[in-house]
Amino acid sequence: MKFKEVFGVRGIATVGVMAATLECGKLVLSFLPNIEVVSILTALFGYVFGWAGVISTFIFVLIEPLIWGFGPWFITYLIYWPALAAIFMLLGRRGVKSRLTICAVSLGMTLLFGLLSSIIDCALYLGINEYYFKNLPLYYLRGVGFYLTQIICNAVLFPTLFLLLSEKLGQIKKSIKPNNCKQ
Repeated sequence: MKFKEVFGVRGIATVGVMAATLECGKLVLSFLPNIEVVSILTALFGYVFGWAGVISTFIFVLIEPLIWGFGPWFITYLIYWPALAAIFMLLGRRGVKSRLTICAVSLGMTLLFGLLSSIIDCALYLGINEYYFKNLPLYYLRGVGFYLTQIICNAVLFPTLFLLLSEKLGQIKKSIKPNNCKQ
């Protein structure tokens, strides 16, 4: 979806459905630490729907503190999730269909999520001082179990489902274009 199409009635409805899907996907699996579908859904929405996917991801991030309260994770989410959608939007625009490339990007981004979380949390909780770079590796290591779980989850989901789901979402996208709807 082009940027200007996002602000039409169908674009706004599409963004709303995608943001709700992200939130529901997170809530359904919230009892399982770092087993999640938000990564693949965010990537798919960016890949297939372009700007609408990026905007829906940003709205998802804004909804999160209304449910979970504010914390340092909110800063991480504001940076990471829209960036993930935007990177996959660029992959979609380039027509990348390589399972290996898609999986490598998703796993690289998952690693980045862990690092970004640690950088932000360490800075906010411990402060940026002369000990920051000594504390950062320890802070990162305390979350390795969670990061590994998320990496394994994405290492399974992306190569098995991404291309199939992007094709199906592409079909849905074609069906919501203005020229296919009866007025």
